[in-house]
Amino acid sequence: MRVPLSWLREYVDLPDGESGRDVQAKLVATGLEVETVEQLGAGLKGPLVVGQVLTIEELEGFKKPIRFCTVDVGRANGTGEPQEIVCGARNFAVGDKVVVVLPGAVLPGDFKIAARKTYGKVSHGMICSGDELGMGDDGSGGIIVLPPEYEPGTDAIELLQLVDEVLDIAVTANRGDCLSMRGIAREAAIAYGLPLRDPALLDVPPPNSFGYPVKVGDPLGCDRFTARTVVGLNPEARSPIWLQRRLQKAGMRPVSLAVDVTNYVMLELGQPLHAYDRSRVEGTIGVRRAEAGEKLTTLDGTKRVLDAEDLVITDNRGVIGLAGVMGGANTEIADPVADPETGEVRGTTEVVVEAAHFDAVSVARTARRHKLSSEASKRFERGVDPQAASAAAQRTVDLLVLLAGGTAEAGVTEVVAPSAPRTITVPADHPDRVAGVAYGRETVVRRLQQVGCDVYGQDELVVTVPSWRPDLTDPNDLAEEVIRLEGYENLPLTLPRPPAGRGLTERQRLHRRVGRALAGAGYVEAPTYPFLGEAVLDQLGLEEDDPRRRTVKLVNPLSDEEPVLRTTLVPGLLGALRRNDGRGSHDLALFETGLVFRPTGDEKPSVRLPVDRRPTDEEIAALDAALPEQPRRAAVVLTGAREQAGWWGKGRPAGWADAIEAGRIVAREAGVELIVRQDQHAPWHPGRCAALLAVIDGEEVLVGNAGELHPRVIKALGLPERTCAMEIDLDRLQRAGTGVVRAPRISTYPVATQDVALIVDASVPAAEVAGALRSGAGDLLESLRLFDVFTGEQVGEGKKSLAYALRFRAPDRTLTADEASAARDAAVAAAVERTGAVLRGA
Repeated sequence: MRVPLSWLREYVDLPDGESGRDVQAKLVATGLEVETVEQLGAGLKGPLVVGQVLTIEELEGFKKPIRFCTVDVGRANGTGEPQEIVCGARNFAVGDKVVVVLPGAVLPGDFKIAARKTYGKVSHGMICSGDELGMGDDGSGGIIVLPPEYEPGTDAIELLQLVDEVLDIAVTANRGDCLSMRGIAREAAIAYGLPLRDPALLDVPPPNSFGYPVKVGDPLGCDRFTARTVVGLNPEARSPIWLQRRLQKAGMRPVSLAVDVTNYVMLELGQPLHAYDRSRVEGTIGVRRAEAGEKLTTLDGTKRVLDAEDLVITDNRGVIGLAGVMGGANTEIADPVADPETGEVRGTTEVVVEAAHFDAVSVARTARRHKLSSEASKRFERGVDPQAASAAAQRTVDLLVLLAGGTAEAGVTEVVAPSAPRTITVPADHPDRVAGVAYGRETVVRRLQQVGCDVYGQDELVVTVPSWRPDLTDPNDLAEEVIRLEGYENLPLTLPRPPAGRGLTERQRLHRRVGRALAGAGYVEAPTYPFLGEAVLDQLGLEEDDPRRRTVKLVNPLSDEEPVLRTTLVPGLLGALRRNDGRGSHDLALFETGLVFRPTGDEKPSVRLPVDRRPTDEEIAALDAALPEQPRRAAVVLTGAREQAGWWGKGRPAGWADAIEAGRIVAREAGVELIVRQDQHAPWHPGRCAALLAVIDGEEVLVGNAGELHPRVIKALGLPERTCAMEIDLDRLQRAGTGVVRAPRISTYPVATQDVALIVDASVPAAEVAGALRSGAGDLLESLRLFDVFTGEQVGEGKKSLAYALRFRAPDRTLTADEASAARDAAVAAAVERTGAVLRGA
């Protein structure tokens, strides 16, 4: 909300000499976020005056149209003679009043004006546009053309209100009242301890039976609708300069008188309004829900297909507006047009003014559904004062009568759904207990009354909340009002003292160890958003019955393209990999640890927890029962070079084995030795996919998958060739683990190394052979490593040779050659028995 200081002073008598910075400090102290104070007209120096164009000479022979003008500037130039000025703008004619800056003046941006020769003429000054004066766009597309009543030589700095200060306030979602001059003025009055001149305190005629007919078919969506009619408007009437300048300073562009007036009143009182051309409205104005498939062309020229939940404004023909969002083009105020034959100017001469109060949630959903955020919808969805509708309509009527020569019809329509003021019962010392400060009853009552509440009672206060503060709903809201107005800086600083003996859980420790281990292995952490689009599940090649397709859909997603919560970490990481690869980083190894969301179908409806006490165990359990399963996962993706080439060697590209090794790194942090078997699981390549298994309660359980992605997936997602990935379930690993991983005791005795080569069927996994060797070797086996795989005529068709290095070591002695050989032979025997292996060379 942009707040001109000159406008604010109309409602609060701020001290003389009080600058925008001073007001900013006061408002910040009361809890408002004033982001900047803009100094309008900073560095501006006159003479800057009104001039009247006397003659225009078109200069020929230049690349763009150039005009040489003489302009009457009165006595501002010291001589009274016409001023000669070269100008390229073409939106003015002889006799028009314009804004002229004379030599010696300085415009914003330290732009100094002097007489200079250009286009073969000497230009003594400049005819100004709004942008050159720091006014912003006025919609003219050229220089400023003023109304004819201003005399040449009039000071334009004061006339155009060019020197001012504007406070830019970031209004939070719960303070819709501060999206108006009325609301900001109330906060300023409280901050300075001054009275407020409330612009909503107007004499409003009571409703009667001969106003414009209105029918509200959905009182829950629209609980108040006021309609007033003004006739006899002058279609040529323009918004006065003061009105245009206030709109511009507030960040809005002047359009036409009727539209400008409704925008002005909205900024002043916070009540959005809409003006209909009465000649274009047929019959009764209605409010109802749209019928699915109905269409409306809004004021921005877009044809929209409506949803059954949209709240709409109608007449006898159908929909004429989206309630609280934007009006329809079929009832738009007409621009004045001169009849080419008679010269008569035709345009809108009769308007119906709408001031209504719409449901905040309905307006917010409609605005997001149609991707149509407007000044009206911003206010309605944050909360608008329903009691201000009739005053806003009256203020609009008064301005139209004053500025456009219209006549207000006596009919007043007001449709109101029955409602009662909201009251809150709160102990008088509740703010004291919340803040830890002894404010006292008198201070609490005084501050609540300043906000606009009616307060009764002694120890127990009965507080009636003002209509413009829908965010005040419970005792803590009232306590917050007292605390912020008394000053957050006055709250005592007390550091919380955590109870002794509490630290990270084992689950949290595992999470951190996994992150450190992957980072140490050369992976870079890349946290991604927990949202995904369902289309990516098709790109991953998931089957229709794949559990990862059962998703949790968000009611109000941040992006319509990603409306569901992720069921796997892989898509987010692949997106990060694709973006980095596209920006020139081709050797990538990324990891992420986080939650995925797996609905079971047994979730219960969620409960609303209380805020005035600690929830009971049963309430917390009921909330947990409404949540989907949220297992914690770790995942990696990698592509490009895993080892860089250099003087030390050729380097090595990343492959499926690196993805499997990443799974082993994660598992080792949980104290788990993974079992690796061939698998077929989307989105991995069927021949280069491994199942990662762990033993839980004596049974092998799938904990993850790793390998190279399927070529179709790589093509669909636009990934580099041979991209690999791994995903593993940390919760299952924790259940399979033995607890805290302890450092091994290193024996001081020498190691005995024995190599063994076994011939097995080509279909036998190397991991199965390794498991058999490990089980047969006994406790003396320190480590086992596969260092060679050989196939060829020497080992026979359908066979392969697996060579393993076995390291034996005893904790208390040096092993003899016989002991090492015996352990080796036991390992080979176990492999022969379990896998049908044959010792090579035997």
